[in-house]
Order: sequence, then C-alpha cells, then structure tokens
Amino acid sequence: MGLLDGKYALIYGVANRRSIAWAIAQAMSREGAKLALTYQGERVEKMVRDCADQIPGTLMIQADVTDDAQINHVYDRLRDEWGRIDILVHSIAYAPEEELRGSFVDTTRAGFGTCLEVSAYSLVAVTKPATALMTEGGSIITLTYLASERVFPNYNVMGVAKAALEASVRYLASDLGPSNIRVNAISAGPISTLAARGIRGFTGFAKAYPERAPLRRATDPAEVGDTAVYLASGLSRGVTGEILFVDEGFHVLGM
Repeated sequence: MGLLDGKYALIYGVANRRSIAWAIAQAMSREGAKLALTYQGERVEKMVRDCADQIPGTLMIQADVTDDAQINHVYDRLRDEWGRIDILVHSIAYAPEEELRGSFVDTTRAGFGTCLEVSAYSLVAVTKPATALMTEGGSIITLTYLASERVFPNYNVMGVAKAALEASVRYLASDLGPSNIRVNAISAGPISTLAARGIRGFTGFAKAYPERAPLRRATDPAEVGDTAVYLASGLSRGVTGEILFVDEGFHVLGM
C-alpha cells in the first residue's frame, strides 16, 4: 500500500525527463497518486507527453501560469475528471536570459517584473483556485533554492524571486491552515535541469559541489521526489510553512 493511495496530484513544471518536477511525479505515482501534468505550450508538449506516457492514466493540461483563463481551465478540467485534488506541486521559475549574467544592479524593470511574476506570484495564482478543490485538505509544495538567502554569481534576480517565493509559502501556510491545507517548500541542491543550465557558471559549481557538501555527493532528483512524497503524505501532517533542504547539507556551511 502506497503512502499516497487514493490521492490526486496536480504538478506544474515538468519540462522533460530531467525536470525536478518529473522526479516528484515519478515518486508520487510510485506511492499510488493519480497525476495531472501541465505544460506551457507546444514548445514543450511533446517532451511532457513523453513523460506522461510512462505513467498510464496521467492527464495532461495546457497552462501558461501568466494567463488566469488557462489556470482556471486546469481546475475546471480536474473538477470534471476527479472532483477534487489533494496535492499541488509548483516547480516553475523563469527569468530572461540577459538578467542571469553580470551584476544584479543592472536588472531591468521589465526583467524584474517577469521573473517575480512567473517564479513567485505564480504560486499564488495556481493556489487560489486549487483550494476550492481541496475539499479534504491538501498539501502544496513548491521548489526553491539557497540563493534566496545567499549570493550566488549570476543568479541575480532569480535569488530575489526565490526569497519572495519563500515568504509566499509562509503567508499561504497561515491563510490556508484553517482549511487543513499545508504549504511547504523544498530547497534542493544543484540539479542539472533545463533551467539550471541557463545560469552561467552552473556546470562548474555543480561539479565542485560534492567536494564541499557534508554528505560528499551531488543531490539526486530522486531524493527530492521522496521528500515531496513525505510532504504530500500524512507523515508530515503537522508540517507547514517550512523550507526543507535536500542539498546534502550544503546549506549549513559558512565558507
């Protein structure tokens, strides 16, 4: 019997098989959850479908999180298909490429707005309509990174967005707690995803990471998936508003 038997999980952010969201989807399916994956548009549809086809019965729904009409369509579809949802995974972040190089002081107004909207506000945008379908309570999980607290070269405005995302987790946890909806974030170590490889210097940092992390290894996406299962299950029923680090202990280091 799986930890998530009978649960319905909606997952935003699967882009391909290297996505952290895909590792989470696989772990949740293994534990018995039924899945729905969203995809932004035609550019990634085939890659997401290749993932979804590995888990029979997985739903696919198009959703650009900057478009409220598309977000609402997701929940209309799931209301018809499932009647409720129990788990929401938010694994979405974006900044224009030019904002992820050079100095943070050169961040443009437009780039700042885009990054904050897609990477932080989108959690609020997808959570509000989800709560109407979380009739039996639920678990909302987002993905963050240590750059919310510390400066990493070229992470720039994305670090600011992650800080806003983590603050949003705390405020949402307070708002939704009376409805037995828990909100938490996982702060993973560097994983070679499509988004991560867009940050200049990431490859070198990722290679050096196992030499410094207390556990002396790189972060495995499967570790993040298993942590998401914990946060989605009754095992974490008393946990909300938290940032859980899955980074082989790197966050405890000073220099």
